[in-house]
Amino acid sequence: MLQPHEIERALVITAHPDDVDFGAAGTVANLTDAGVEVTYCLVTDGQAGGYDESISRPRMAAIRREEQTKAAAEVGVTELVFLGHMDGEVQFDMELRHELSRVIRTVRPQVVITQSPTINITSVYGSHADHVATGQGAWTAVYPDARNPFAFPELLTSGYEPWAASEIWIMYGSGTVGEQVTAVDITSQIDRKIRALRCHVSQHRDPDGLEERLRSWWGQIAVESGLPEGSFAERFFVADAR
Repeated sequence: MLQPHEIERALVITAHPDDVDFGAAGTVANLTDAGVEVTYCLVTDGQAGGYDESISRPRMAAIRREEQTKAAAEVGVTELVFLGHMDGEVQFDMELRHELSRVIRTVRPQVVITQSPTINITSVYGSHADHVATGQGAWTAVYPDARNPFAFPELLTSGYEPWAASEIWIMYGSGTVGEQVTAVDITSQIDRKIRALRCHVSQHRDPDGLEERLRSWWGQIAVESGLPEGSFAERFFVADAR
């Protein structure tokens, strides 16, 4: 895994607002503290989220963009790209590959952080169809699309020069048995990560209860990774894309 001092720019690609905050906000805070420029790319606006049926879906989309923008600021991110796909309808297709290739060529990141391109049968929630399609799109955009000058030639004509990211970090890992994963210590960032999650007001009926459960979860990841008691960690599968 590349260390923060080896990274100039990182791009986080997720399906929904709040996905990055559950999976990688602590790591993002580590990166921005080290001077890394981090950009978020949200494939959908999370229109199908929330619990208040009186809120129209277009209004929910606007709310969730606002919440994600506030959450990003908590961990030092100010650049966000919203692709505007419909929540629950993300397709791994040429349109998504084209859009994500354009974003990668624009941001030019050394690291792309995203969701698993495979279904993890031990995690129903982690294997949301939008997550898997987004992971597939991001993986394929990293290789071969964004680096290939002959893929989507109209991008090159429009000034989007090819770009090859060095690594892909898959949040949580894919769940494959025996998979080698890397833990990132986020103990010093846990309060910022929680604040980021709390920005998603429209999604949490019981934010205090959620925080308690999540602190326990991130603490367990740290213990399983051999970190000292009282630590917190996020976990990634790291793929070398060079």
